[in-house]
Amino acid sequence: MQLPIAVLVSGSGSNLQAIIDATAADPDYGAAVVIVISDRPGVRGLERAAEAGIPTRVIPWQESADRASFTKAVCDAAEDAGAAALVLAGFMRILTKDAVDRFPNRILNIHPALIPSFPGAHGVRDALAHGVKVTGVTVHFVDEDVDHGPIIAQTAVPVLTGDTEESLHARIQIEEHKLFPEVVKAFAKGRLSVEGNTVVWEGEES
Repeated sequence: MQLPIAVLVSGSGSNLQAIIDATAADPDYGAAVVIVISDRPGVRGLERAAEAGIPTRVIPWQESADRASFTKAVCDAAEDAGAAALVLAGFMRILTKDAVDRFPNRILNIHPALIPSFPGAHGVRDALAHGVKVTGVTVHFVDEDVDHGPIIAQTAVPVLTGDTEESLHARIQIEEHKLFPEVVKAFAKGRLSVEGNTVVWEGEES
């Protein structure tokens, strides 16, 4: 049995594509993307979904009265499509606590930094600005705070001499496209549990 998931995007949808490719390559993947939701029209992520035969929905941020009504519309669309979990794949909007209440420990987000370092919309830029030698990617469960919540998995990426935001982000994305599908599969197969603020993978010692 496959876990139905809604994937939320705001742009190119490269992490969405990685998940689509993983589901196509592995009959035992455990998750199925039942809808792709975007906060803006015309983005590549919507095209990727259409090319894969996945239903899409655009809920324009600018047309929402406030964050609460936007969050409700997103959650309603996901539930109407039968989704049991939300996967935020480059989704640039902050959802209210209503989403966490409706999908408790069932919202996954990917962030291009090693949380708790460099949360927010400019994780790659901030890492470069601070002169760190190592940054990376984090997948975590979403809670009420921005880029916060129990950390599921992280991969480190070295910062190289001469790196620009674009070159560093490109190397981070390579790791994102490996890590995110792996985490989504583990989640769909019931291999992740949350104890307090700690995520335990099945087979690991707690």
